[in-house]
Amino acid sequence: MERSRIAVAGASGLIGGALARSLEADGHEVVRLVRRAARAEDEVCWDPEGRYVDADGLAGCDAVVNLAGAGVGDRRWTDAYKERIRNGRVLGTAALAEAIAGLPEGPRVFVNGSAIGIYGETGDRAVDESAPSGRGFLPELCVEWEAAAAPAREAGVRTVFARTGLVVSSQGGAWGRLFPLFKAGLGGRMGDGRQYWSYIALQDEVAAIRYLIDTDGLSGPFNLTAPNPLTNREITAAMGRVLHRPTLFPVPAQVLRTVLGEMAGDVLGSARVLPKRLLESGFTFTYPEIEQAIRAAL
Repeated sequence: MERSRIAVAGASGLIGGALARSLEADGHEVVRLVRRAARAEDEVCWDPEGRYVDADGLAGCDAVVNLAGAGVGDRRWTDAYKERIRNGRVLGTAALAEAIAGLPEGPRVFVNGSAIGIYGETGDRAVDESAPSGRGFLPELCVEWEAAAAPAREAGVRTVFARTGLVVSSQGGAWGRLFPLFKAGLGGRMGDGRQYWSYIALQDEVAAIRYLIDTDGLSGPFNLTAPNPLTNREITAAMGRVLHRPTLFPVPAQVLRTVLGEMAGDVLGSARVLPKRLLESGFTFTYPEIEQAIRAAL
């Protein structure tokens, strides 16, 4: 890929930060969207909840990547926090899509974050990008989130939805909370442990996003998950093997519901999601197996 100018919203987050560092290491120019007045040439001011973007700052960008939004797993889902999760994603996406659509010459591609939460509870049933959306807060949020990108797509910009699974990283996200527990010997299965977790190594997540940026002709939804989703019980065992710690303390479902509230449904729920379109397009995972992904995160 030739040297490109790529705007990244959410560059201070786990995935966005890793993506920005990867792009800059390869000589690309990264423009960061910031929620304050821009202080440097590589910054663009925006206010996602206010649906505002300094569109002039996006001029000349080859790609725009939107990974912004309050963390779904960062805190208990109060009504106020659910509204914050929704607004940051839906209104922020709409602001970017409208700004892109209004440019005299828009970017080649708009990669918008999304999540495998769109499928809801799948049980033992494996699903790919052709599956319908589920019911509940997260599925409905994801549908609205993706729909908000319509102005960019209608303006002729190649638009991709990166439906991300559970990112294996010790630096943040849901998995970042698991590593200290397991290292302390306090890790264990959650609930009955039969629910499927569709994971992806942070390194493969970044590689997949870059692949979607670079590969002309790819548009629409792509599941960013490793090819072999496993049950929580299997992942718990793998964490114990890699970290050489016991995994003797299961977390009862009722405790999770008490501590996490509504979010517990997504922890205890099962999402067996396959990256069909990514694999069919020719993408190769570097860390397809769970133990590889865990070791890469250490």
